[in-house]
Amino acid sequence: MEFIDHSLVKKDTVMARVYQETIVDSCREKNSLIVLPTGLGKTIIAALLTVYRLQKHDGKVIFLAPTKPLVMQHFQTFSDVLNIDKMEFFTGTVAPSTRKELYKNKKVIFATPQVIENDIISRRLDLENVSMIIFDEAHRSIGDYAYVFIAKKYMEKGKNPLIIGLTASPGSQKDKIKEVLENLFIENIEVRTDSSPDIKKYIQDIDIEWIEVDFPEEYKKIRKYLEKYLENKLKILHNIGFLRSASLGISKKDLLELGTRIRKDMNKNYGKMDKRYFIGIMAQSSAIKIQHGMELLETQGIIPFLDYFERLKHQKAKSAKEIINSELIKKALNLAKTIETRHPKYEKLREIIEKEIKRCKNIIVFSQYRDSAQKIVDILNDMEGVRAIRFVGQSSKLGDKGLTQKNQKDILEKFRNQEYNILVATSIAEEGLDIPSVDLVLFFEPVPSEIRTIQRRGRTGRRKAGKVIVLFTGKTRDEAYFWVSRAKEKKMHKILLQMKNQLKKKEYIEKQTKIEDFVKIIVDYRERSPVVKYLSSHCLVEQKNLPVGDYVLSERVCVERKSSEDFLRSLMDRKIFQQIKNISESYEIPILIIEGEDLYSQHEISANSILNAIISIILDFNVHVIFTKDPYETMLILLDIAKREQQKEKKDIPIRGNKKIMEIKENQRYIIEGLPHVSATLAERLLKHFKSVKNIFTASKEDLMKIKGIGEKTADEIIKVIEEGYE
Repeated sequence: MEFIDHSLVKKDTVMARVYQETIVDSCREKNSLIVLPTGLGKTIIAALLTVYRLQKHDGKVIFLAPTKPLVMQHFQTFSDVLNIDKMEFFTGTVAPSTRKELYKNKKVIFATPQVIENDIISRRLDLENVSMIIFDEAHRSIGDYAYVFIAKKYMEKGKNPLIIGLTASPGSQKDKIKEVLENLFIENIEVRTDSSPDIKKYIQDIDIEWIEVDFPEEYKKIRKYLEKYLENKLKILHNIGFLRSASLGISKKDLLELGTRIRKDMNKNYGKMDKRYFIGIMAQSSAIKIQHGMELLETQGIIPFLDYFERLKHQKAKSAKEIINSELIKKALNLAKTIETRHPKYEKLREIIEKEIKRCKNIIVFSQYRDSAQKIVDILNDMEGVRAIRFVGQSSKLGDKGLTQKNQKDILEKFRNQEYNILVATSIAEEGLDIPSVDLVLFFEPVPSEIRTIQRRGRTGRRKAGKVIVLFTGKTRDEAYFWVSRAKEKKMHKILLQMKNQLKKKEYIEKQTKIEDFVKIIVDYRERSPVVKYLSSHCLVEQKNLPVGDYVLSERVCVERKSSEDFLRSLMDRKIFQQIKNISESYEIPILIIEGEDLYSQHEISANSILNAIISIILDFNVHVIFTKDPYETMLILLDIAKREQQKEKKDIPIRGNKKIMEIKENQRYIIEGLPHVSATLAERLLKHFKSVKNIFTASKEDLMKIKGIGEKTADEIIKVIEEGYE
């Protein structure tokens, strides 16, 4: 057995594998996407590339992964195989000031992308001397995900940039793969499949078995009622011109896309108030819900099916209420309640586990739904020799509390130590967690995603032969998903090989956008919109704790930004008017930007109510209202206003605006509201108690603490602001 011999690689830790060395040689000077089956050492390839880049260009290497457990896992692998002392991992829990120092002193940094994104925006991290950034789970590099922003800024700023993307599957849609390649500035693709000649001898055999069960006759009767209801909704959509055909074969994806299309069309024509849109949205929403119910019946059984409709009863949406009150659905539910037959998958699962538990040390059962996962655990724990545990995500759902990260870690440690020998997991176990390789992976149902199928399958066969069993119900969605996932995986490899052959080296490095020194925008540190990322490419962005508004563009202009959904939510709870009042009282030119093209279709609020609220904001509060279609357009407007305001004369932008005319009482409140942690209510209390601004400024700590709402910490901070010298 031959090992890599290098001063920066620990002795006898990294086996010399020709395919890994070939990939390293191909990728060390070109931005590359590396697509390898799970368990073939993507992290080791990244480690060897790190050694090369640090020796050639010095600088630093950043390794990004989407979750904290993955960040720690990669850090541990590098620590095990590399002789590099200056390595560190951190997430958002590490203080910004500490991170700034770590960037200066460390050679290899492991982090989640959100942390790096924030530190680039805040200018805590300079990318100039970063010699390589590794993007793990690179298929996420689409849309507004942080990877996209980081890659763009890196290619603009880096002196010797190199991007390496790692993934087991970038997907099967050509446009999505193309988007990943463009967003990561990829010049080179290295792809291997299970059948690639240079990796065959390193691939452990994985025995894949597909087991079909019959769909019970009693269940078919329930399905007929659901199909009749669904057919009625599809006919409505067809009759009003939103669907070409009322075929029951329409997919969930097509229905979701239809909903988006209807809402966009509605927004373009909102003034016409065409009833067709509201009828279409109601029918589409009902159809989606019924399709989901049918999927549960076909793939999971009666109990998850009934539980789902029970949850629908508690939903406020009109479509949910209409479904529950439908005679067809009532008949379906009444029939379901009389059926005691359990879905045949459960008996088949029990039969398989009874046989496999004798030879398998550990097993993962993947289930799409939490309800089914719990039912599976209950069934399995009745069997001799089985110690099963449910493994789900952190979010809590109606009547079902999620697992904290600590709970997840504890369960995985006990699974690793054999306290549990079967993990019954939802999609949380597919990606982003350090789960040990297992002897058997069992799919309770197929999934139509090739990415998820590959990730599930990759949990076995890493160091020794493994086995995968997929259960599916014949002549149902299960069977359709079975064929879809197989076809998508083949298509993915075909597309990647085509792109690899077609890909030529291009000049992806864009001209660095010149940042105009005179343009600076102050942004509230709580603002999490993509607008902030876009602005940072065109002007100086300074993040501060703003008392009002989201963006300060000059001493007289402040902007409150709301997405259409945020605006409607704040309209429903009446918070918007207090926010508008605050910005109107604080700045000479207050602006409200409402962002998004779906203002009139997101919530069940009438268009008249929305228009009346906007008119009130303009007339009663003297606030300018601007509508934008997306974050990018918002950025362009903010930038143009800031340039126009700041080009006149170069001066610092105050955090708080300057109203030209205020009454004495307003001025007094305005001054006191500028003190740390002092709200409008607290400012009123202070002024009423001390009678003047002067008395507040000369009050002792003890006197300040007598005011309701002021504790020791707040009192200390107020006195510090008043007494400390200005530098």
